[in-house]
Amino acid sequence: MFKNFHDLQQYCKDQEIKTVDFKMIDLPGRWRHLSIPIERFSEKTLEQGIGFDASNYGFAMVEKSDMVFIPDLATAMLDPFSEIKTLSLIGDVFVIGDTHRRFAQDPRSIAVKAEEYMRHLGIADEMRIGPEFEFYLFDSASYDTRPHASHLTIDAKQAVWNSGQMPSLAYKVPQKGGYHIAPPMDIDYDLRNKMSYLLQERGVRVKYHHPEVGGPGQQEIELESGPMREIADHTMLVKYIVKNAAFKAGKTATFLPKPLWGEAGSGMHVHIQLFKEGKPLFFDPAGYSGLSQTALYFIGGLLRHVPALCALVNPSTNSYKRLVPGYEAPVNICYATANRSAVIRVPDYARGASAKRFEIRNPDASGNPYLTYAAILMAGLDGIKNKIDPCQAGFGPYDINLYQLSDEEKAKIKSLPESLKEAVLALEQDHEFLLAGDVFPLQLLQTWMQRKSNEVREINIFPTPAEFAFYYDI
Repeated sequence: MFKNFHDLQQYCKDQEIKTVDFKMIDLPGRWRHLSIPIERFSEKTLEQGIGFDASNYGFAMVEKSDMVFIPDLATAMLDPFSEIKTLSLIGDVFVIGDTHRRFAQDPRSIAVKAEEYMRHLGIADEMRIGPEFEFYLFDSASYDTRPHASHLTIDAKQAVWNSGQMPSLAYKVPQKGGYHIAPPMDIDYDLRNKMSYLLQERGVRVKYHHPEVGGPGQQEIELESGPMREIADHTMLVKYIVKNAAFKAGKTATFLPKPLWGEAGSGMHVHIQLFKEGKPLFFDPAGYSGLSQTALYFIGGLLRHVPALCALVNPSTNSYKRLVPGYEAPVNICYATANRSAVIRVPDYARGASAKRFEIRNPDASGNPYLTYAAILMAGLDGIKNKIDPCQAGFGPYDINLYQLSDEEKAKIKSLPESLKEAVLALEQDHEFLLAGDVFPLQLLQTWMQRKSNEVREINIFPTPAEFAFYYDI
C-alpha cells in the first residue's frame, strides 16, 4: 500500500492519524500491542525499531530477552475499533546489534524462512493457501474453576434450547441444523457482513461467508487464496476483527475448536496450491483426481507427518474434543476426493489447472498461524524431496464414507492422535523435517513441546462436572 515512509507520513496527515499501534504475535498465537503518539513515529522507527521484553512473549529467555520490533510498512492499516484514529502495523522481532538481525524464534520470521527454503530447493516459488475460518458467535459465555465449584454457561438467542423461553419469536435453529440457514434464523447475517466488509477494506479478500452447521451461532468466513506469510498476517487480522466486531455488537466470538458438547466443532481447513513462475504445479489431467505427481508427493509428506503436525496445527487440549469420529472433523490419515471424512480432501469442483488444489482438514485456529502454515509447507516439501507417494505408503485414496467401514477395514487406516499429549509425543519423535534449512529452530520446538506438555498436566488435574456425572456415586 505504501512505497516508503514519506507516503505513509502523508497518509497519516491526510487521515488525521493520532496514534500508531504496533502488533506482535506471541508464541501461543495471540497478538500483543504497543502504541505511540503519531509525533514519535519517524523514519528512525522503521530502521531501529522499538525495544521490548521478548521473554513475556514466550519465545525468549529472561536473561536474553531485550529485543526490538521493527514495523512492516506493508501491513499498515486503519484500526477500525479505536476511538482515537489509529494506524496499525505488524512488527517483526530482531536481535539488537550493530546490524539488527531477525530473531530466529520469531514466528513470523519462521514463516518467511519456510518460503525462502521452498525457493532454495527450486521446487516452487510460492505456496498459496486459502483458509476457512469456523467460529461461534454467542450472546454470553461465562466460566469459572475453583476448588469447590466449576461451571461453563453459554447462550445464543437462536439456539434450540431457547425454544421454550417466554416471550419468544420462535425461529430457533435445530441442533446441527445451521448450515446455510436463512434469515430470520440467521440472526448474525448483518454482523458477518460487517466483519467481511472491514476485512475487505483492509486488503483481506473474502471468498464468502455463511452460517455453519452448529445451530447456536456457528459461522464461517472463507478467504481467497494468497501467499502463505501474507495469509498468516490475514489470519491474525480475521481473528482480531471477528472478536472485536462481535464484542462491539454485544456478542462474544470464539475460535475454540469444541465449545459445545453435541454440536459441530470449529476447524480451519486449509486449501493448498504450489506455483512456479506463475504456473500451477498441482494439475495433471491424467493424474488421480487431476492431481500431478508433485501434488501427490506433497500429500504424502503431509500424511506421513500429520501426527507430529497436530502438535502445531491442533495445539490445544480442546482440539481433540473436535477430532472424534462421527462428526465432519476428520480423524482418518488418508486422502480422497470430495470426502470430508479424510484428513486430505480433493475438492471435486476444482478441476481446472489454476483451480486444482486439495485441503488439509484437521487444523483449527487455536494455534499460531505462522507456525501452522510453515509446518504444513515443510511437511509437504519433505514429501516432494523424498518422493513419498501416498498410495504406495498406504494412505489411500479412499473415495468412500470412512465412518461406514467395517472394524476390520477401519483397522487398516491410521488415525490422528486422540489427545494433545499424543500429538506432542509424535512431534518429539518426528521433527527433523521441520529443522531442514534451519527453518524451525530446535530450541523453539523444545519450548513449544514443553509448554504444551505443561498445559496438558495443568488441565488434567481439574475435576470436571462430567466426571461427577460418570463417577460420583461409585
